[in-house]
Amino acid sequence: MSLFSQSAPRPLAERMRPERLKDIVGQDHLLGEDAFLGRAIRSGRLFSIIFWGPPGSGKTTLARLMGAYAGVSFHAFSAVTSGVKALREVISVAETEMKSRGRPVILFVDEIHRFNKAQQDAFLPHVESGLIILIGATTQNPSFEVIPPLLSRARTVVLKPLAEKDIQTLIARALQDEERGLGKLNVRMEPEAMTLLVGLSNGDARVALNNLESAVHYALGNKSEGPVPLDLSTVENALNKRALPHDKDGEAHYDTISAFHKSLRGSDAQASVYWLYRMLMAGEDPLFICRRMIRFASEDVGLADPMALQVALAAFEAWEKVGPPEAELALAEAAVYLAAAPKSNALYLTEKAVKSEIERSGALPVPLHIRNAPTGLMKRLGYSRGYRYPHNYAGAWVRQEYLPENVKDRVFYRPTGRGEEGEIKRRLNRLAQAKSKHQGPGKKT
Repeated sequence: MSLFSQSAPRPLAERMRPERLKDIVGQDHLLGEDAFLGRAIRSGRLFSIIFWGPPGSGKTTLARLMGAYAGVSFHAFSAVTSGVKALREVISVAETEMKSRGRPVILFVDEIHRFNKAQQDAFLPHVESGLIILIGATTQNPSFEVIPPLLSRARTVVLKPLAEKDIQTLIARALQDEERGLGKLNVRMEPEAMTLLVGLSNGDARVALNNLESAVHYALGNKSEGPVPLDLSTVENALNKRALPHDKDGEAHYDTISAFHKSLRGSDAQASVYWLYRMLMAGEDPLFICRRMIRFASEDVGLADPMALQVALAAFEAWEKVGPPEAELALAEAAVYLAAAPKSNALYLTEKAVKSEIERSGALPVPLHIRNAPTGLMKRLGYSRGYRYPHNYAGAWVRQEYLPENVKDRVFYRPTGRGEEGEIKRRLNRLAQAKSKHQGPGKKT
């Protein structure tokens, strides 16, 4: 009998939901051997908690396991389909449970951010009394979507999108499991098909398993049993998705990131967002792209627009905290900003010049007058002697040498006149002129 018959109507993602803590993949920062959440669940300790993470990262599974390990009743409550009447029914059950067993019940509220303030207030007295253990799940920042009284009574934990290796593990597990998965069908998956399924999941376990089930069903056709060959073309046809040529370890990877970087450098916003989404849709690691934008912000924009680095860092943080698909737009925002920003590679050239000088001249001694002198001996040896504290002089500046004698006339940083760097150039020129005019220390304030 086919696994897709009426005897197994539940979706594959639901059938493969982990029933033991050790079966969960990913979230090692929460479930590792010494991580607080894993230890709490294993010991059966209960407390109200808000799970904040992207879809398919394991929020519902963790909530169910908390109930299973603690041996208490578990009640799911959806913010999309449930209302006050359903809450009253759960509270009634909880009161009966408390009277008969002296234990609370778990109330799992999926998409808790969809409840308004008044609806969230309805949970509060029952959480305070210990009648219910509230477990909320949200894809949105709880700081903005959950009322402060609930947040103060619940611990917030952040789940991350599953890594590619985790998605591969889940798919392989589903293909091998003969009881809950697709093991009886003897699916023979080619590596390219696996790569596409993993890439399309965007770190979402549910999407990965649902896509796998659809692809196997498509490949099975009118047959009732395996073997089922699953190649790239079959997956593409089943999901109506085409795999973009992008080998993360091969030429396409380097060519595409090069095209992206050069488009940013060339101030072409249109090409920049094109190559950005080419990479995202092909399954490139978004944090790799973010790291390249951070480097670009320093190397190709630099001090011509100091905000560029902040924008690139914000894109990295947005992906880490929000994940796909919402954070894709944050990456696009950063790409357009970087493309449109004034350009300067002065810092990049400075880095090369400084490193070259250090390699050439070696570890030149620090001038005595700017050395630290924490001991009497060091003071007697001349450490810090003659140092002039700039804040004691007009304009918080005094003529003083800070470079070693052998390189004191070297100029490493040569600012351009573009963007904000133009103002930096004017300031440095004024200081250079003042240094050449003033032979003495200048006036004290």
